[in-house]
Amino acid sequence: MASKVYFTSLRTSYNNSLLTKIERLALAAGLEDIVRKGGLTAVKLHFGERGGTAFIRPVLVRPVVDALLRAGARPFLTDTSTLYVGSRGNAVDHLNTALLNGFAYSVAGAPVIIADGLDGADEAVVRVNLKHFKDVMIASAIVRAESLVSLAHFKLHDAAGFGGALKNLAMGAASRKGKMAQHSDVAPKIIYKKCIGCGFCLEQCAQGAISIVERPAGVGAPSASAAQVVQIDRKLCVGCAQCIHACRQGALTIDWGKDATRLMEKIAEYAAGAIKGKEKRSLFINFLTQISPACDCYPFSDAPIVADIGIAASRDPVAIDQACVDLLNRSPHLPSSCLKGEEHHPDKIRALYPKLSWEHQLIHAEEAGIGTREYELVEIEAEKR
Repeated sequence: MASKVYFTSLRTSYNNSLLTKIERLALAAGLEDIVRKGGLTAVKLHFGERGGTAFIRPVLVRPVVDALLRAGARPFLTDTSTLYVGSRGNAVDHLNTALLNGFAYSVAGAPVIIADGLDGADEAVVRVNLKHFKDVMIASAIVRAESLVSLAHFKLHDAAGFGGALKNLAMGAASRKGKMAQHSDVAPKIIYKKCIGCGFCLEQCAQGAISIVERPAGVGAPSASAAQVVQIDRKLCVGCAQCIHACRQGALTIDWGKDATRLMEKIAEYAAGAIKGKEKRSLFINFLTQISPACDCYPFSDAPIVADIGIAASRDPVAIDQACVDLLNRSPHLPSSCLKGEEHHPDKIRALYPKLSWEHQLIHAEEAGIGTREYELVEIEAEKR
């Protein structure tokens, strides 16, 4: 059976503002049905990396928050700390970045809570019993919330093809260990040319998986005194990624998986874990605005590849992502963007990332029982007052 995906354009008028349209879109998609009076509701979004500009504006988040408050919910804005080292690598830096990007209480109307705690380790084990994972590691605040609203900025992604509701749930709701499990085969990669053998990372490893050894022959050193390097025992490493953030030399990094299809499947399975127990109490809203050619995790945002399209909402995360890909591909590309060549690319994701079978993310999510790729697009407009 096809799932309903509600859609509104960005056309506005004096009595029909975008803020009004966002609220009515959320209500039409069933926002009042997913919450209970007094229930804690996680509003999962991306606060934007410092330097990025394509994230959802706080003023556009406010109508959803206001609608939740009127429905009797207790909403909080949330995201998790990043696996990579950046301006959102821990709760303190993350909160400062969120404030810098405008997510103050006076603007968005709800408090900001970093869902996986101070250092990305506050997590809960969620049983999914799927192809790659029996259990997934989800940020504790998201697991403990009674309801969930995903607000995702739809964009392209150089590893997953695109980022929408599924990726906002999977990478965005996972703890640091969960992100590591999706991205790699657990253990971090050592950049020997940067390692000085200081041993600081050893102090952060709770598993005793890191040791100091003599520098391998033929491997350059950052200084004459760096005769030793670290070594990671992959049998002991649990992929918590604490050592990556502890290393002040940048000598430990993510061992990015080369199999994009495997990554997409893992994203689908973590998305299943993020909504486990809240399947009937979750709502997904995707903003098809400033559709950038790469992830919002970069400290910059390239020019959008198409003009702003609109905003979609659904109770089905698979259907909404499929609808957004279709809406993207039906739109003419902007000649000012990095997407060049023919006037109308029928598959804009493959035009930029020809080696990525982006649809596999949706196929596996459907197979995992998260939702369906079949959808009915319902266009709505706000009531004129």
